[in-house]
Amino acid sequence: MTSQKPGGEREKVASKLPAALRQELKTRAAQLGIDMQVAVTQAVEQWRARPADSNPTIDTSGAESWNTHLPAGLYEAFKNDCDNRDGTSYVQGFAQAVRAWIDSHNVSLAELTIPRYTRRLVVCNQKGGVGKTTIAAGTGQAIALGLPATTGASKLPALPGLRTLLVDYDPQGHLTSQLGVKQIPPGEESLVTHMVDRDRVAGALLDQVVEIESDHFEGRLSLLPSSFDAFLLDSRLGSVRGPRETSLQRALAPLEEHFDVIVIDAPPNLGLAMDAGLYYGHRRKNEAAGASGVLVPVEAEDSSADAYAMLDSQIRTVSLDYEVDIDRLGLVVNKFDKRKGYVATHSLSEWESLGTPPVVAIVPDLKEQREAVHVKQPLLMYAPTSIQAQRMREIRRRLA
Repeated sequence: MTSQKPGGEREKVASKLPAALRQELKTRAAQLGIDMQVAVTQAVEQWRARPADSNPTIDTSGAESWNTHLPAGLYEAFKNDCDNRDGTSYVQGFAQAVRAWIDSHNVSLAELTIPRYTRRLVVCNQKGGVGKTTIAAGTGQAIALGLPATTGASKLPALPGLRTLLVDYDPQGHLTSQLGVKQIPPGEESLVTHMVDRDRVAGALLDQVVEIESDHFEGRLSLLPSSFDAFLLDSRLGSVRGPRETSLQRALAPLEEHFDVIVIDAPPNLGLAMDAGLYYGHRRKNEAAGASGVLVPVEAEDSSADAYAMLDSQIRTVSLDYEVDIDRLGLVVNKFDKRKGYVATHSLSEWESLGTPPVVAIVPDLKEQREAVHVKQPLLMYAPTSIQAQRMREIRRRLA
């Protein structure tokens, strides 16, 4: 089964592949620094070019559903070849193609590269009203747009625009609404259904991803919308079989090959969903320290400090319970207004004195962000020269 991908250049292919073979493919592609879609395309093209009797039969028992994308027309040609090769099943043909590609791409120690992980930024704070959504959206926009090189005293290199996925993991759905996108109706494929149901088709969640202002962001900014049943996530995670902390990582894993950075707008609580969110941001094997982790928006007032202490305690608990490292990437002091007097300025000094994690930006409380939300446009598109937009670029630069 296929469905056309926007732009008509590639089409989505739904097939089956043994789980072990799929993992081998993913590992070998990562070792060689090749996109999974490119690897599968090469595999199918090589399979079509070989004589039929050169392909040994592969054991496909227990094959699981999975999705990928191929150049438009290639899958149809592949199916025709299967039909002409004594009725080889499509599952068997795919397995033969993948097996042969893996075997023909052996990796020597000299060629072996450290696997490239999609960076994962979890924007979190269980205290409501601190502006998590603002920071998640603005940071994602700045990453997608990239930054030019700077001149003068501080000569900093240009940072390229990266394929960025914003994930609305907050059941309130503010990120989805602010960007003018509709929430996913109950019962449809969503992040929630893929977290609580292990039998969902791997990769099917990609169909729910929406490109945001593709002309402005050159197709590099996308959103996975919130769903109406997200409010039930914590209770539904309680009945999930298997490790619950890996549920978000498992659901988003098939999407990672399509993006360079995934930014999570986390829920404002300390429940099971937040545990899964924190776990998703943990440092993976051979991943550089500080590449992924948590970014915490706070305010310059006392209750925000109390909330951060609780969040920090949860981060420590998740790290110890599951024996992982969760990097604290930084604090963003949001909605800062020095006119609020001593409490604001003193609180700012307290945040800055922490040292670790560092304050990566101070975002003022100005009208442009509220106006952008009102017209349902990304801030860096609506007011690209505003002070708030500049601060989002600062966060991008500090996280580089």
